[in-house]
Formats: sequence, structure tokens, C-alpha cells
Amino acid sequence: MNKRNPQTFFVAPGGRLCGKLRVPGDKSISHRSIMLGALAEGTTEISGFLEGEDSLATLNAFRDMGVSIEGPYDGCVTVHGVGLRGLKAPAAPLYLGNSGTSMRLLAGLLAGQSFDVVMTGDESLSRRPMKRVADPLNQMGARIETGDKGTPPLRIHGGAQLKGMDYAMPMASAQVKSCLLLAGLYAEGRTCVTEPAPTRDHTERMLMGFGYPVECHGAKICVKGGGKLSATRIDVPADISSAAFFMVGAVIADDSDLTLEHVGINPTRIGVINILRLMGADIEIHHPCEAGGEPVADIRVRSSRLRGVDIPLDQVPLAIDEFPALFIAAACAEGETVLRGAEELRVKESDRIQVMADGLAALGIDARPTPDGMVIRGGRPTGGRIDSHGDHRIAMSFAMAALRASGPVMIDDCANVATSFPGFVELARNAGLGIVGDDHQP
Repeated sequence: MNKRNPQTFFVAPGGRLCGKLRVPGDKSISHRSIMLGALAEGTTEISGFLEGEDSLATLNAFRDMGVSIEGPYDGCVTVHGVGLRGLKAPAAPLYLGNSGTSMRLLAGLLAGQSFDVVMTGDESLSRRPMKRVADPLNQMGARIETGDKGTPPLRIHGGAQLKGMDYAMPMASAQVKSCLLLAGLYAEGRTCVTEPAPTRDHTERMLMGFGYPVECHGAKICVKGGGKLSATRIDVPADISSAAFFMVGAVIADDSDLTLEHVGINPTRIGVINILRLMGADIEIHHPCEAGGEPVADIRVRSSRLRGVDIPLDQVPLAIDEFPALFIAAACAEGETVLRGAEELRVKESDRIQVMADGLAALGIDARPTPDGMVIRGGRPTGGRIDSHGDHRIAMSFAMAALRASGPVMIDDCANVATSFPGFVELARNAGLGIVGDDHQP
């Protein structure tokens, strides 16, 4: 939570979303492009890089470890790779702000280095669980210590000899999978991760894009240590997690017709599209193609009459970051929507189940949290005041709720929106949302 720069969004009720827009670059791919570019041999050119605080935290961490990086300039970054063994000990702890992805993936990369390193974060990141990566890494031979409650800071002792292992993940998590695969680059032998349900596969795709062999056998993904990464060019597509807010907004607002351009539609990330379509959303995919090994397309979304659904369990890992927005869709649907199997939402930047339930209740919606999900009975949101608890996805989701609300919606503690979506307010206003920041109410 950013206490030095709090911000409140004021959003007028009603409106519609129309036209064409491109949301910022995919955060997951932006993180990984810096990481693998830094460890590659040669110079990697990146376009479409997300210039948000989370991605910049990863970029600055590698600068602190001796990697020469030019940019970002209008989304373009040049990374002069140092090879898998070329990182240097940072002069101070690596500060990663609000970025759990940075910390968990870096834990894997740093577990096999020759030097000691400490990773810290802001107040929100300092409450997030890290034993889920520290424990399996220690089983590989790493020496990693967490804070007393299994939270940051992470202390990684250098010089560990990692050994490959077979690891069956107890819950689906792309961050844990990626962490262990990245540690496997430094391990003796073969490292395999078996996931209980499919999760985003950006790490596997990008490793192969950098010329590193990856074996995929159904739910089992393996790498062997001792290889090398070769520099490449990466075009980062627009982030489907950022597009999700506008998809939901266009679906719930009357007379909307919005096209989101060059969005990544990786099959491990399209749960939000699948779930919205199941609810009755009018969503069309146009101009599909491939950019840098990732499928992309334009997504056209129009006003739709939504119905409540029982969300299929197999879609939950494919939409885990988009559920705050999907909860807004459920709040505007006819009937009841039930989510199960999403306990991961309780350990994100906030407890997204409880915070969303509280916010929906503040707008007059019947939302009952459960240990692993929520039951939402749709209706017409009222106006009201929301505490986003410094969670960027909570803030942007409730901004879209105003499109169906009967009164203005005020959302507090929105400064962290910049972590994933710089320029959100301006882009949303240009699309038709009546939103402003602190300076004056709409």
C-alpha cells in the first residue's frame, strides 16, 4: 500500500465504452523478458514493455546486479545479457515494491548464484506468502530464509549446489512453477514440475524463444541444467489482465461497442473470455496472429445481458488475476454466480475475496465470501465508497462497476494502479468512463 501518495477515484454513474484502444503491455511477459534477456548471451531488444512499477522493479533489480539495460523509451528496452553466470552481487537488498511476481521468480534465479542477496518489498508484499517457493527451492539444495511468518524479506545464501527434482505442486501457481523451472537452469540434472491444473505458460514459451530446451509432457514440464540462453527480439502483447476491466465494462454498460487491440490470447490466460462468454457476453476475436511466440488478436466486446453461472473449476487458474473484474460482471448478471477453488485470491495484493465482497456489499450487492470463493447474487449496484486496500485490480474493477451503478462510486487508496496500468484514468476516460482522480469530482 502506498501511504505517501494516496489517491481516490471519483466515477460518475452510467456511460458507455466505445471505440478502439490498446491497453499497456503484458506484465507477466514484461517481467520474464527482462529476466531471460539479462541471463542470455547477446543483446535482447524488447518492444511493448509495460512501464509500470512492478515491471520496473524487475528491471531495476537486474541493473543492481550489474546488467546494462537501456530504456524503457516508449516501451522499448535493450538488455545487454551477461549469461547465466554473469550476475554480480548487489550492493544493497533488492527492493521489489509491490511485485510478488518479481520476488518469487527471482528467488528461483538467485537460488543458484554464487553470492548472497536479500529481497524486500513494500508493506503489501511483506505480508505475502513466500514459503511456497522457499520450501521446494530448499529441497533442491538452496539456502533460503523467509521472515518469521513465511513472508519477506527473503535471504538467499550463495554458493548452493542445486540438484534437479520432480515436484508435484500442491496447488496451481504459475509463479511457483516458473520459479522452480528457472532454478532448474542452475541445477544438476533434470528439474520437473507437475501442475494440478494448467497455469500460464509464458516462462516455458519464452525459454524456448531464447533457445533453451523445455520438455512438456501433459501436466509435467522439465528443464535440464547446464544450457544457455541466446538473445532474441520480444514483442510484448497488450495485457489481457488489463483488457479484462474494459471487457467487463463494455459488457455491462448499455450501448457499448469496444475493440481492444493486439491483446495476448495465450490459451493459459483466456479464462476471463471463456467465463464471460459462459455468462452470455458478446465477445468476438478478430485478426489472430502470433507475436514473439505468443498468440495475439483484437477483441471486440459489446453490451450483453449476463446470467449468473457456476464457474467451472478448470477455468479458475486461467482467470485467477481477472476475478476482481469478473466479480463486477457477476454483480450485474441475472441470478447467482458461484466461484469455488480460488483460495489463491486470499493471498494476492489483498485478500481479494473479502475485499471484493465488502466492496460489493457497499454497493448494495449480495456477495457472500467463502473460504475458496464467493457466491454473488446479481442486481443493480448503487453508488458508494470503496476501500481498495491498495490493490490495483480492486480499484480498477470498481471503477467499471460505476457504468451500471445508480449513483457515483468513490474508490480510496488507488495509487498502486500505476503498478500494473499506468495511464488507466486517461485511457478509461477517453473510452467513455466518467472517472477522475483527486483533483475534482466528475
